Amino acid sequence: MHVKINDNIILVGTAHISMESVEEVKQVIEEYKPDIVAVELCKKRYEAIVNKDKWENTPVSKLLKSNNAYLLLAQTFLSSIQRKLGKEYGVEPGSEMIAAMDEAKKQGVKVALVDRDISVTLKRAWRKMGFREKLRLIWEFLKAIVGYDEEEIEELNLKELMDQDVISKLMEEFKEIAPSVSNVLICERDKYIAKKILDESKKGRVVAIVGAGHLRGIQKQLEKKKIDVDIKELEYVPEKRFSILKTIGYIIPVVFAILIIYIYLFGGWVQALDALKWWILINGGFSALGTLIARGHPFSVITAFFAAPITSLNPAIAAGWVAGYVEFKMRKPVVKDFKQLSKLDSLRDFWNNRVIRLLMVVALANVGSMIGTFVAIWYIGSLGINL
Repeated sequence: MHVKINDNIILVGTAHISMESVEEVKQVIEEYKPDIVAVELCKKRYEAIVNKDKWENTPVSKLLKSNNAYLLLAQTFLSSIQRKLGKEYGVEPGSEMIAAMDEAKKQGVKVALVDRDISVTLKRAWRKMGFREKLRLIWEFLKAIVGYDEEEIEELNLKELMDQDVISKLMEEFKEIAPSVSNVLICERDKYIAKKILDESKKGRVVAIVGAGHLRGIQKQLEKKKIDVDIKELEYVPEKRFSILKTIGYIIPVVFAILIIYIYLFGGWVQALDALKWWILINGGFSALGTLIARGHPFSVITAFFAAPITSLNPAIAAGWVAGYVEFKMRKPVVKDFKQLSKLDSLRDFWNNRVIRLLMVVALANVGSMIGTFVAIWYIGSLGINL
């Protein structure tokens, strides 16, 4: 659907996997003959659409860092959902944006990228998230990956997606998981995109192509007499605030040392060594289990087992990084694996791809180590209490 804001701005709301949207985009641009075609893309997302082989140039170091592992897994998983829906309806995800840019080129008019840099949006969202929200988000994401239901995806209704595109539909659910960042992901972007469109409209007539989920929010902003938005403020990434996770990371070694010393003083060497044994078995066991669930190489599983008890006492290193490095050495991803990332459609494809397996090893080894650390500390504490 499209909305005429005024003589200079026409908004077109699209579903990212709809052939109807592709045709409407072409029709509206042809009808209104704009001076500028604005698309809801930032430079990075634009390059991701036009350069589908971008994965081949991804540094391995980026894959091994734990936060990046979660982000890249999420990005690939969501892209897979869009591709699966796109296949069902006979259109590639983002085709309406490509159609808009092609039509603009055909008519010799300027293309404006009006969305905020995706990395800025994600960083602002992550910084605003609380500790519980981050844990819940990671948990929900891992559940989605492991419980990837292809039949459920096939049942999604395209007409519903015309009211809210895939990402926005997921963001509505995301509000319940992490309400503190819904403003960053939805409201801030509506304001940002509206301001960018308004600025472009001062240079000539604009046809703006946006996801249907953002249409109403952007329309509401543009219908105001003045959009009170500071673009630089919305592009600013806040400094890292106090982090409970990092604080716990530094407290764990202190608590561990105090417990071992206490057990030694009141129980002797035998009891202290027994506590150390349980620290290794529990912490290493959970991390190894996570790596095993990710279908990591046997050497990666063994590495996670021995690395976790050590890395849990050093906040600068994560068990997943070490296990991931071994996984990389034992099953080095090849160009074919990177190319297939843009073609993953089923759970089997996910589990068999070496890049995805590497990301899963990093992520699940870290999650296992984190769970193992808390369980081991609790158990060792109980040993001390019973002395």
